[in-house]
Amino acid sequence: MKRLQKRAFILGAVGAAVCLVGGIINPRQFFYSYLLAYVLWLGVTLGSLGLLMVQHLSGGAWGFVLRRQLEGAARLVPSMGLLFIPILIGLRTLYPWARPEVVAADPILQGKQIYLNIPFFVLRAGFYFTIWAAIGWVLSYWSLMQDERGEQPLGRRMQAVSAAGLILYVLTMTFASVDWLMSLEPHWYSTIFSIVVISGQGLSAIAVAIIVLAALSHDKRMAQVAVPARFHDLGNLMLMFLMVWAYVSFSQFLIIWSANLPEEIPWYTHRIGDEWQWIGLGLVVFHFAIPFALLLSRRTKRIRSRLVPVAVSILVMRAVDLFWVVGPERSPAQFHVHWLDIVSPITLGCVWVALYTRQLQGRSLLPKYGDEGSAPEGTQLDIRESGFRRAEPSSAGAHERPAIP
Repeated sequence: MKRLQKRAFILGAVGAAVCLVGGIINPRQFFYSYLLAYVLWLGVTLGSLGLLMVQHLSGGAWGFVLRRQLEGAARLVPSMGLLFIPILIGLRTLYPWARPEVVAADPILQGKQIYLNIPFFVLRAGFYFTIWAAIGWVLSYWSLMQDERGEQPLGRRMQAVSAAGLILYVLTMTFASVDWLMSLEPHWYSTIFSIVVISGQGLSAIAVAIIVLAALSHDKRMAQVAVPARFHDLGNLMLMFLMVWAYVSFSQFLIIWSANLPEEIPWYTHRIGDEWQWIGLGLVVFHFAIPFALLLSRRTKRIRSRLVPVAVSILVMRAVDLFWVVGPERSPAQFHVHWLDIVSPITLGCVWVALYTRQLQGRSLLPKYGDEGSAPEGTQLDIRESGFRRAEPSSAGAHERPAIP
């Protein structure tokens, strides 16, 4: 992990220098490309936080194996808050409502100025990051304390926090998706857009979790818990998020297109006209149809060498999907891919990996106990920096429960 962290940091630093040069040459392009990259990797972070809360509420060996990975990603929220600063710097470049001359000539924007104004935008962003960081910190801290103390009440507290946290996550992400993405075209609105964004975050997070778990399972000791059954569970979960994302995305398109309202339809006419339509068709084929067909296979989901390429392709297509959302706002009349649209997501991805691997170091890669005070059968490995060893059962009768097949 330390070697990976060092390499990712070096690549991220080089990429940041290249992006800085691009930003000096073409500031407008830089801010749009950075927004694309930022929303992609923030989606992985917040999607991991959401999955962590789902795991605490539902239990199960699938989430128990991923818990440390999800906690590590959730602890990156403060870092992502700092990386939000370039977007604040480029507000007037990115958002029409942030330019006084545009608002003065647009009665619709004047009516929305109570909500869409720079001070309130910054205040809301600070509130979102505070809520997300607090939830992630509490769940990570209590999980670590549970490893040290083995107290069942901590598990119940994490379940209670996760129940309230999921509600807060959905509410705050609903407003954040409006602020950061929907308001790029402030005349447009969609009541289902936030669900499209949230389902995409869950899809990004589970794809990254599968890739990381597969990388860790190359060690024969970690492979004792990263068994085909776990990958099968995660493959099913990724299939579920893929189906939800496709369903809500198509529902949004169908409802807006059939209504044919002048304040709604331009958002799609910018994205299915001229060359942009090929990106939309590519999303249908490569973001849904092909991964959906592959994930229907039980064999694909149980063999990590087959599941990982599907996860990688989905993560790449998540970047393409966000490019399809952000790109037409920069160039609605003509399809255009700038080199910053490629370098920025890779650069921010390297920075994210460097920060993420640092979070994984120094903690066990598996928790000792589940929310009920003991680990699910088949996952009782205590994996620490100094090595791997069997964990002692936490309660009498732990050996008497039938093993999960």
